[in-house]
Amino acid sequence: MSLPIFPAIHPDPGVTRRVLSDSPELMVVSFRFETGAEGKLHSHPHVQSTYVAAGRFAFFRDGITYQLKTGDSLVIPGGVEHGCRCLEAGELIDNFTPRRDDFLVAQPTTPATA
Repeated sequence: MSLPIFPAIHPDPGVTRRVLSDSPELMVVSFRFETGAEGKLHSHPHVQSTYVAAGRFAFFRDGITYQLKTGDSLVIPGGVEHGCRCLEAGELIDNFTPRRDDFLVAQPTTPATA
């Protein structure tokens, strides 16, 4: 059995988003950022955790700025305004609970088996 493969989406300049896995209760998403790219300030009802897999980021949560580097993580409660600016190209691995259905804009595909 093959796992679903979700397409890469480019929600903002210099940002690539790819759903890695999901269920109705939880979603894991990769966000790759070029240096200087931004995740614009926003909020949503989902609880979110972010883990810095690579790079450096200025992360804004509820009016407070955090400097995050590889290995750091942060939790954002639902409804709290947040965003980030990439200081050094890298990747964030975010978890959302419940799943962000708005990220499922395209149906996943499964790779062909040999």
